[in-house]
Amino acid sequence: MSIYKKEDPRAIRSKKMLKNAVFSLITENLDISQLTVQKIAQRAELNRATFYLHYEDINDLLRQIVHEIFDDLSMKIDPLLQGKSNNEQETLVTFLNYFYEYRKIFAVLFENKGFKNSMFNLLKNTIEKRRNARKIQYTREVVSVDIIASSLLGIIMWWIKDGTQFSSEYIANQISLMYKKGSEHTM
Repeated sequence: MSIYKKEDPRAIRSKKMLKNAVFSLITENLDISQLTVQKIAQRAELNRATFYLHYEDINDLLRQIVHEIFDDLSMKIDPLLQGKSNNEQETLVTFLNYFYEYRKIFAVLFENKGFKNSMFNLLKNTIEKRRNARKIQYTREVVSVDIIASSLLGIIMWWIKDGTQFSSEYIANQISLMYKKGSEHTM
């Protein structure tokens, strides 16, 4: 007997519809501060009671969306950390594809300083774990983790706001070229 209660498929569907409604409203250039439960429920073709059945308020919904984003990104980058990736370039492309797919949402989320800081910390922790796994010691020649994380974050932010004409593959290649010289000392 399982101690975990399986979530009702209707609840899963309703939550997905509400989250998709948020994405839809945001991609129409609706400012996050202009989101209302009524607008979200209406877009999802659900009633307000259904919204409140799953979330305390809009902030609770947004918080859960952000947690899911970070969980998804962590899963995409995990092969690099575990050494399970035969092709690091492919893993980087997969990671970047996620940003590209949800670029309009990320463009809005990056306006939030807390989100930007969390993304910086995710990148920084990833770089530190990769260095530890490769047993790279900090020396004067090794680029600071903060500088690399800031660079990667800046590239991603620029790309999803102003450079979307470039593919994930192109951006991954440019990142690789940036760190190619002495790559054992960077990431």
